[in-house]
Amino acid sequence: MTKKNIARRIADELDRTELETKLIVQKSLDAIINLLAEEGRVELRNFGIFAVKKRKARRARNPRTGEKVMVGERMVVTFKPGRVVEERVARECGGVASPAPSRQAGFWKQSSRNSQ
Repeated sequence: MTKKNIARRIADELDRTELETKLIVQKSLDAIINLLAEEGRVELRNFGIFAVKKRKARRARNPRTGEKVMVGERMVVTFKPGRVVEERVARECGGVASPAPSRQAGFWKQSSRNSQ
């Protein structure tokens, strides 16, 4: 699926021109990018959360030569899907949506490493 395909589907549903819809789709994506650059987080209710996080420097391995190299610290964009997205994808792809995490006191303080 490409941006052009998305614009075409929306244009068909709304009975608008593809060019007009493509511009709207691009402006929406530009707004998300600009907000990530300025604020570091974009939350779209029922869709998900985009966030900018710092990835620490680390040692890696060049897959061609096997040589160890240092990879510097950098900023990356992460995405955490919302409940509606997770449930819909699981349903459409034949999987089972994982149950929503319990919001009881102390749950969020647990590390995933500690619970295994």
